[in-house]
Amino acid sequence: MLVRAATENRAMVAALGVNEARLFTAVFALGTGLAGFGGVISLPSASANLQIDLTVVVEAFVVVVVGGMGSLPGAYLASVGIGVLQAFGAVLLPAGTLVLVFAVMAVVLAVRPRGLLGKSDLAEDAAHPRRLVRPASPTARRLAAVALVLALAAPFLVGPFVLSVLTEAMIAILFAASLHFAMGPGGMPSFGHAAWFGIGAYAAGLLARDAGGGMVAGLLLAPVAAGLVALGFGWFVVRLSGVYMAMLTLAFAQIVWAAASQLVAVTGGDNGILGLRPDSFVADLFAFYWLALGLGLGGTMALRWAIFTPFGYALRAARDHRGRAEAIGLPVATLRLVAFGMSGAMAGLAGAAFAYAKGSVFPTYVSVGKSVEALLMVLLGGVETVAGPVVGALAYTGFFDVLLLATQHWQAVLGGVILAAVLVFPDGIAGASARFSRR
Repeated sequence: MLVRAATENRAMVAALGVNEARLFTAVFALGTGLAGFGGVISLPSASANLQIDLTVVVEAFVVVVVGGMGSLPGAYLASVGIGVLQAFGAVLLPAGTLVLVFAVMAVVLAVRPRGLLGKSDLAEDAAHPRRLVRPASPTARRLAAVALVLALAAPFLVGPFVLSVLTEAMIAILFAASLHFAMGPGGMPSFGHAAWFGIGAYAAGLLARDAGGGMVAGLLLAPVAAGLVALGFGWFVVRLSGVYMAMLTLAFAQIVWAAASQLVAVTGGDNGILGLRPDSFVADLFAFYWLALGLGLGGTMALRWAIFTPFGYALRAARDHRGRAEAIGLPVATLRLVAFGMSGAMAGLAGAAFAYAKGSVFPTYVSVGKSVEALLMVLLGGVETVAGPVVGALAYTGFFDVLLLATQHWQAVLGGVILAAVLVFPDGIAGASARFSRR
């Protein structure tokens, strides 16, 4: 009873004399202990391997979401049903094993948005106002101007390797900013944002391979293709919220990933699409870096501009309290759909730029790991700040490339660095800076 009460109103439970930190620590310890026990009893039919993390986490999320958040009978029913579905699906539909579970989850959420046995959560429907996002201060503007000058002069200050890392960082900024636009102002979390990134990359790759289109045409087609697909998918998803919405985006991303992997005749499968080359006017490293800089910062500034328009204020009002926004006449569903489409379009543009930077397109561009990278960038920088995705993308890219060269245990060190950054800066690096500036 205390756990349920603290979940609905943690501050009130604390006011009644309950140590809510100790309570949630106990819940976390119990949950992780049960997870460890589940890992032990799974060994006779499986193996302990390096890929077990994402596999188990995704399956656990699917079970909880399909069953309904907070419903133990729902979780049991979903786990049994999905287990049987996987067992028989591997025999009856071997070609669909990669997407069968996610397709079922998508159908369930489309019919029952809160899962099989989930019920309406009054706490979720209450107001959750975020910190007011204000335009940058004069000091922040001056720092941004200095950073822009340094970025423009980077080709004359650093070597080819650092410049290639900065090129990837500029593309990562746009990718992170597109996710931030949906998560922050839009209040629409996504576990499958790599879907739009991959669709943009494949649109540019297929245009170049099958129609001989150049880079400019590919960069124009990518955001259009990703944006239109995002609008079509968003028509189903914008009525959801929280983890239900996040998991439905993951389901769609997994379906796109499976299609990219299995439609070998179209996408090349694991062999990918090779031979993408930038146009002659940006063929050298300097010119392509400036192109990536323009796309990354230009797209990010366009999204920032949208946040401070009447559309952006209405979108944030719908995020903070959907019922009140609808009561004053705001078209909440339309606002969220447009924001979802804009987010997908910018992610698609980042995907096309990344494809030309690498010269190829592979199914890994749509993988869960790519979506996790975008989430890490946004969380590292700070969800409630406009500069968050820029700072987070630069920090993550810098940590990744430096540690990759510095140690063979770079994954463990990178995880430790990210963990330390989250503990020291719970609001993100840019969020902590903004809080310090306000003080």
